[in-house]
Amino acid sequence: MSGPPSDEAEFVIGRGKVATTDDDAPAGRLGTYRARDGSSGAPLYVDLDGPHATLIVGKRGYGKSYTLGVLAEALARAHGVAPVVADPMGVFPTLGQPSEGEPVPAEVIDDPQITATTLDPRSWCALLDLSPESGAGGLVWQAAREESTLADMRATIEATAAPGVDRRAAVNHLDLADSWGVFDPEGMDAQALGSGAVTVVDVSGLDSAPMNAVVRGIGEALYRARVNEEIARLPWFMIDEAHTFFRGVGEAALETILTRGRAPGVSLVLATQRPSAVSEVAVSQSDILVSHRLTSEADLAALEAAQPTYMQTALADRLPTGPGEVLVVDDATETVHSATVRRRETPHGGDSPNASDVDLEPDPDRPAADGD
Repeated sequence: MSGPPSDEAEFVIGRGKVATTDDDAPAGRLGTYRARDGSSGAPLYVDLDGPHATLIVGKRGYGKSYTLGVLAEALARAHGVAPVVADPMGVFPTLGQPSEGEPVPAEVIDDPQITATTLDPRSWCALLDLSPESGAGGLVWQAAREESTLADMRATIEATAAPGVDRRAAVNHLDLADSWGVFDPEGMDAQALGSGAVTVVDVSGLDSAPMNAVVRGIGEALYRARVNEEIARLPWFMIDEAHTFFRGVGEAALETILTRGRAPGVSLVLATQRPSAVSEVAVSQSDILVSHRLTSEADLAALEAAQPTYMQTALADRLPTGPGEVLVVDDATETVHSATVRRRETPHGGDSPNASDVDLEPDPDRPAADGD
């Protein structure tokens, strides 16, 4: 268990109370209990031993990404897990920087590429917006089933006796995918992602379609690798700004993990400032909810629609108001906890810059303003 050992029984979200000195199952310190007067209480941990579906929500500036970073630090130090962070904002490479405490094993991939075989035939058709029943879609399906690279897929399609219009359409779609620069025969696979270090996949430089392709590819690769027992560690796929990948081609892989990931041991952590923009499956299937402040009626309604019956008061009435404060709803133990997230031990890359912090030489041609 991460954090200092104690002779007392500590509460572990997703598991219940365990004695930290006697239990070898990994857990990470989330923070401390928050009393009604705002003071800090006993440590609060989160289970890292079994598979979980976790949803972290909160409006901008209240600590959603920070909390995801706290969890990533804990997972990188835990035994038997393989944490992977999909980073659409480019704020998590700081996990690889020096830590105030125990080092955080981290690998940052800033030019993510996946193999063509990471996506199955159905995923290729979805990615290229082709119906499998169409002429071009059928050709892509067949090529994806038989070949392992984009070049070989293209050659197979061109060698068929299919109508020229279908062959040209299929090849044009493959050329578009090739132009994204995210497919490579030596790209990431589950074995590369299955190390004990936290792998930060920086997709911030990609447009929506290739970004979704990478996330779908990673999700499918991790899930299939565990189903086929190709990797020993239990994957934790963590995704910031998760609403970016719903209603896109990434959604199918995420919902597969949400609904079927428990049996092979694949965990999913979704962080979003817009819970109303993720699917109902993402909200209803999450067994751990970590909520920062929310004020949007649509976002509150999305959470309240799946509010568990064991909550005696409305979720909106219990949500925190300050940065770093969270309400944790734990389905495994049917408990609700008010907490303050602990301080990160690696630098946080998600802070907003301020114009007042910019150091510029005075411009002699610019009239002085009040405060200059």
